Amino acid sequence: MLQLIMAIIKSDKSWFKTGDVLMSAKLPRFVVIFLLFTPNLARADKVVLVAGGGSGGDGGLATAAKLVNPFGVGFDRAGNTYIVEMEGGERVRMIDRKGIITTIAGTGEKGDSGEGGPATKAKINGCHHLLVLPNGDILLAQAFNNKVSRIDRRTGIIKTIAGTGVSGYSGDGGPATRAKFGGIYCLALSPKNDRLYLCDLDNRRIRAVDMKTGVVTTIAGNGRKGVPEDGQTATESPLVDPRAIAVDKRGSLYILERSGNALRIVDSSGKIRTLIRPKPKPSSPLDNLNGPKHLCVDRDANVLIADTENNRIVKFIRRTGKLVIIAGTGKEGAGGAGGSAKEIELNRPHGVFARTDGVIYISDSENGRVLRIEP
Repeated sequence: MLQLIMAIIKSDKSWFKTGDVLMSAKLPRFVVIFLLFTPNLARADKVVLVAGGGSGGDGGLATAAKLVNPFGVGFDRAGNTYIVEMEGGERVRMIDRKGIITTIAGTGEKGDSGEGGPATKAKINGCHHLLVLPNGDILLAQAFNNKVSRIDRRTGIIKTIAGTGVSGYSGDGGPATRAKFGGIYCLALSPKNDRLYLCDLDNRRIRAVDMKTGVVTTIAGNGRKGVPEDGQTATESPLVDPRAIAVDKRGSLYILERSGNALRIVDSSGKIRTLIRPKPKPSSPLDNLNGPKHLCVDRDANVLIADTENNRIVKFIRRTGKLVIIAGTGKEGAGGAGGSAKEIELNRPHGVFARTDGVIYISDSENGRVLRIEP
């Protein structure tokens, strides 16, 4: 029966969704019933290698290339994939639609140079995250250079759009290029692409840059370390250590804390609440987040989290408030590629990224590879 059902599924493109199960309006009733009551068969997620794990370099297949600490991943409208390498890599790599990898920014040597020149000749430092803009330009969160750089994909020129390169806290109400930040670890765009959110970790604040005027403001965090009270104004509340941020279609801002092991949300009215907090008496070590490093919002408005020290990817379901495992056994390792997502072994994943078509990418950092979960 399963072979028959899979044949029907492959021949049909009219899909809709029931819970976590993909359906089609053209499926026979017996197939719909079968899929509803056998969700594991209806959605057998498979993990495939996108890049890394090899020894090759530019000009070859990404799956045979060597990656060093891949962190951020992004995608443009032309079908290219971008990967930023953290410490030891200090480069931005591009994978084209044919699977060929090239370097488009960074020399491989950490530093802070090349402003206004070709990105391939620039030195970058500690890039935790990248963001691809609708026009194809790339933003780099240079955490260790305390700034955000923009790569013009038409000209290949790199320029600073936020930060002076000097660690500090200043500049609200003025140009972002004259403001000081303390380690920018993550970026996010508003739904209308008119505001750029920056995770200013060392200052325990989330700040925003107006994409038209370039003016920077603080939208969450008062600089003090602490757990915010639910319902309080975000700008007047403390944060533990905001490591990553994401924005949903409604404009709600999610804040992920590494040592706080918490997920918080700032709504459109500017109020903050905690969605995930440590359980004082967990029944299992995996019940709590453990040093999470990155997050994203998927097409169903759920939040995916790279639960780094637990070596897994989890999903926070907004409708129910439940946390479920998406990928990873919880065991550190490198096995399982080509198999199911829940059987894959990861080694301190630092990123999770959801495309609009539902495909999920994982930066399996210390395994030096990028993986893709395919439904």
